[in-house]
Amino acid sequence: MNEQGWLSGWRLTAARILMLLVVVAISVYIFSIRDEVEQLAAYGYPGLFLLSILANATVILPAPGIALTFAAGALFSPFLVALTAGAGATIGELTGYMAGFSGRGIAQRSDAYRHIEKWTQRYGGLAVLILAFIPNPFFDLAGAAAGALGMPIASFLLWALIGKVLKMLLFAYAGAASIDWLSDIMN
Repeated sequence: MNEQGWLSGWRLTAARILMLLVVVAISVYIFSIRDEVEQLAAYGYPGLFLLSILANATVILPAPGIALTFAAGALFSPFLVALTAGAGATIGELTGYMAGFSGRGIAQRSDAYRHIEKWTQRYGGLAVLILAFIPNPFFDLAGAAAGALGMPIASFLLWALIGKVLKMLLFAYAGAASIDWLSDIMN
């Protein structure tokens, strides 16, 4: 291997290691401040957008993104809540994509990952859309698979956005309906 090939390979490896460290740091940080983060909800749509980014930027660790969307749907326009939360969730999912790009070998040991990777390889963006739409803990693995498979980032973001917004529409409208339902019960 010539010096230039080694150097470019070294840079790619360094970039992957750096991305993996950033993903781990973001996840640990968000998990550590999860109680304080809910104060952002007082800031309306911008707060919801930031909360959605944070809730979806954790890799594997749980965060209350859907619950916040449900509650916000009861307070604000459910359609705007879904767009805001879906866009924030999509941006937050970049951590899973970066984890896949940087550390493919780590997740490959999991049977669930191998299953999702095959599905993503076969169906591409449609797999990302469906896994973004279905409330499940495996979307981080779908993002990792998309990153590991080299799916273009714009394509990943588009399909994830569609799935996330559709999912958030359901939860925001359910939150709005719950207020009507509770007021009917109280009367």
